[in-house]
Amino acid sequence: MTNVQSFLNAQGFSRSQWLVFATCFAIVLMDGFDTGAIGFVAPSLLSEWDIQRAALAPVLSAALFGIACGALLAGPVSDWLGRRGPLIISVSIFGMAALASAFAMDLSQLTALRFLTGVGLGAALPNAVTIMSEFCPDGRRATLTNLMSCGFPLGTALGGFVAAWLIPHFGWRSVLLLGGVAPVLLVVWLYFALPESVRYMVAKGYPSERINATLARIALKPVDVGATALRGRASVASQHEGVMVVLSRTYLLGSVMLWIAFFMGLVIIYGAVNWMPVLLRGSGLDSSRASLVSALFPLGGVGAALSGVLMDRFNAARVIAVCYALGAISIYFIGQTVGNIGLLIVTVFAAGVMMNTSQDSMNALAASFYPTTGRATGVAWMLGIGRFGGVAGSFLVAELSRRNLSFSEIFAVMAIAGVVACAALIVMQSSRPVSAIADFGASKSLVQ
Repeated sequence: MTNVQSFLNAQGFSRSQWLVFATCFAIVLMDGFDTGAIGFVAPSLLSEWDIQRAALAPVLSAALFGIACGALLAGPVSDWLGRRGPLIISVSIFGMAALASAFAMDLSQLTALRFLTGVGLGAALPNAVTIMSEFCPDGRRATLTNLMSCGFPLGTALGGFVAAWLIPHFGWRSVLLLGGVAPVLLVVWLYFALPESVRYMVAKGYPSERINATLARIALKPVDVGATALRGRASVASQHEGVMVVLSRTYLLGSVMLWIAFFMGLVIIYGAVNWMPVLLRGSGLDSSRASLVSALFPLGGVGAALSGVLMDRFNAARVIAVCYALGAISIYFIGQTVGNIGLLIVTVFAAGVMMNTSQDSMNALAASFYPTTGRATGVAWMLGIGRFGGVAGSFLVAELSRRNLSFSEIFAVMAIAGVVACAALIVMQSSRPVSAIADFGASKSLVQ
């Protein structure tokens, strides 16, 4: 009899699993690029369409509303129909919508297309996180999932560096054009190269032949899996089982705390990513330098790789809670460095390391918190509900700017959200159900 998770643990990490990692990393990279692109083109919209800063709030937030909708829908669908198909469809949606955004003629058109882009983005990220986590051995799950999640801030940072070069030469539309062409091309690769999650296939009672074919691809050395049986196979889940798991008495408190932490983290991240170029330009920096300095904030997400190692060795929720606390302190000090470009660069990068590390690590934390039958819904709903924090962050900074708060005051207000996120994870840790740990472990897995 074959225990699938034990099989994954014994095999290490094969070339096929690295291929899944690289594919999901590319999806998350493009997700980050397209999510953050609008913030980098925003200063150009002010001048070309002759609008005020406050008028940018709807277009900056449109994708976030779409991301929330996409994630909330994609989670239950993925727990019902699988990870692979919805992932391919979602990448197609955000690629084509981003491509169309490059040809928008006014703010209303761009806002509508950004919403549609967000629907695809919101559905893609949780599926990529889920399928990656379900191909990982236990001892490296947080490390590899966090390393893959680094693609999101790297993609956002890449958008800043690319925008700083493309916009002066080809205009702001070229940034959105690039953000549309790349994922459309990736869809072809996904169709032929991305396998279905083996843990999902087991939980849903797929034919043994299909499951064993995937296991044979994973094996680092030849093994006889053709005749294996899958003991303890879960019954085929209904369309709504994932939702029932997430909202059950066992998981509800933890779910709410995950939502609060992720929400508050995105208040800071999207408030900073969407508005920092505009705020820095208003504080005296030119457009190109404002984009470059702002790009350092999402670039700090590379710290999630180290966080993953710590999460695999220590209490994961507490590791992230400490990062949120340090992130709040760093965000506050960004507001104290205006006028000193050297110190501003260091502080923005440090704040980006702490905040993006915290936020990216939440993906692995949520994936380990829920059982297989509710994992996609749990991860997706955290991401979806949390995205409203991005909307709140964008409108918060818009309102603070309208009230003429200073640069330092705006960042002081944003820092409060980091403290709340830290507190939510401390509460979440106290509610962590033993069944969640058992399900994602090798020896006590509910999926065998």
